[in-house]
Amino acid sequence: MKESIFHRLYDAYHQDVFQFLIYLVKNRMVAEDLSHEVYVRVLKSYDRFQGRSSEKTWLFAIAKNVAIDYFRKNAVHTSHSFDAFNWETEQLVSPLKSPETLIEMNDDMKQLLDALDKCTGDQKMVIIMRYFQELSIAETAEILKWSEGKVKTTQHRAIKQLRDLLTTSVEKEANHNES
Repeated sequence: MKESIFHRLYDAYHQDVFQFLIYLVKNRMVAEDLSHEVYVRVLKSYDRFQGRSSEKTWLFAIAKNVAIDYFRKNAVHTSHSFDAFNWETEQLVSPLKSPETLIEMNDDMKQLLDALDKCTGDQKMVIIMRYFQELSIAETAEILKWSEGKVKTTQHRAIKQLRDLLTTSVEKEANHNES
């Protein structure tokens, strides 16, 4: 029984979960590993799934937690300190700078993802969920355990920050090309 539920969830959502993770960590192999971790957690905890949310939002909540654990672990390894990693305010920047998936993207997408790395973890998570994964405000709020108002506010601030970062980037490039 559990195995058939697992296969149904995997078949229905694996690609979405994988894409979500790859946008966060920017590395195919790491995203695959994290994706596997998501489904290990799904197998371990499906008995406790109470259906208060959709299976999709439940899976994304697990994927979000797996990604946060990954960033926390890397922050500790990188800094060699055990300071608390606050994913809500810290930037979620993958330690791997040139993933093969970015090579396949166009310049605009690369600029957007670079700018997204300069946003807070909250902002990055909301933008990826809302615009890359096309989740609704309600689904995003449910996954993040926030109010819809907080999602809207965070989204608004993220878009403003991205607009400012991308405008600055374009202006710098224009000035560089003129000189």
